[in-house]
Amino acid sequence: MEMDIAINGDNAVALAWKQIDPDVCAAYPITPQTIIVEKFAEYVANGEVTTEFVCVESEHSALTLCTASESAGARTFTATASQGLAYMWEMLPITAAMRTPLIMAVANRAVSGPININNDHGDAMSARDCGWIMLFSENVQQAYDMSIIAPRIAEHPDIQLPCMVNLDGFILTHAIERMTMVDTADVRKFVGEFKPLYPLLDIKHPVSHGNMDGPDFYYPHKVQSAMAMEKAVEVCEQVFAEFKELTGREYHLIDEYRCDDAEYVAVVLGSSFGTMKATVDELREAGIKAGCLMPRVFRPWPADALAKALAGKKGVVVFDKHLSIGAYGPMFPEVAAACTELDKLPKMFNVIYGLGGADATVAGFKKVMTDVVNGDAPKITYLGVKI
Repeated sequence: MEMDIAINGDNAVALAWKQIDPDVCAAYPITPQTIIVEKFAEYVANGEVTTEFVCVESEHSALTLCTASESAGARTFTATASQGLAYMWEMLPITAAMRTPLIMAVANRAVSGPININNDHGDAMSARDCGWIMLFSENVQQAYDMSIIAPRIAEHPDIQLPCMVNLDGFILTHAIERMTMVDTADVRKFVGEFKPLYPLLDIKHPVSHGNMDGPDFYYPHKVQSAMAMEKAVEVCEQVFAEFKELTGREYHLIDEYRCDDAEYVAVVLGSSFGTMKATVDELREAGIKAGCLMPRVFRPWPADALAKALAGKKGVVVFDKHLSIGAYGPMFPEVAAACTELDKLPKMFNVIYGLGGADATVAGFKKVMTDVVNGDAPKITYLGVKI
């Protein structure tokens, strides 16, 4: 049985965790993620879950403990944001290389400096090459759903990689929205029991983790992770299909809106997808055939799905909520690379927007898209900033 409730994004993630009841959670509070671990710690204190909760002294310690816990054979969750993720950075590629399928919620927030506590995608984008599966959420419902879906993908025997569930800081973490929760029994049946591969505490089958790799082993092990990522493309779609059977809510590697007959398509991540949908509706009313899409799965990068969706378009506008200083935004070159598979490359434009919580509005998005259609847009636009 499903039930509609009013809840913010952080509490929605904590609720999903409660329903899954992981074995271990280790975390350190940081804005705007703090509510997740506060609420989950409350569930632990009240005996509503059997989870062993460890309040560690830092984010680095949190991920170190979680990696060890998952390696030992315990289903393990954590959460962080911004500087917390940066403090974890040393452990991020290690966790992935050790093939530990732990789950981490990331309340996306700008990375210092200057110091800023508001939303952009600087934290997630800075971690994009560390070997983690990365899922993005448009709204509170999706933050909850992705938190339930993530273990099924990460723990698949052909994948065994950690997974980040991204939700925009404050915009989703603190905003109260209507959400449909799944019955706890159905959640636990969907996620299933954790069946670790090669756990350290299996004394009948002794193994070692985290060994030193020389050149003969380091390179092949990295390629194995890359192959697991490639397999995750298929696994993600399989799990999304099963989740649709359970809830009726449909997800794909990329989610499209009015793209079928569109001549111009905007590519955007996170909560801005909703804003862009409203923008597309206004553009359509003005006679412009616009559409938009969001890569639900950022890692593995859904290149083939993107190429299919963007085939035959006149223009593609990639909106990046992070600036790779000295280059384009991080998503732009990946979208462009996906389009190289097409017979004809659409005109490509990059828009940097929303850094440090700067407003992302329908009016701003509409102006950029209109400029593109009219041939007045530069190759890269810093939306809302006068240069």
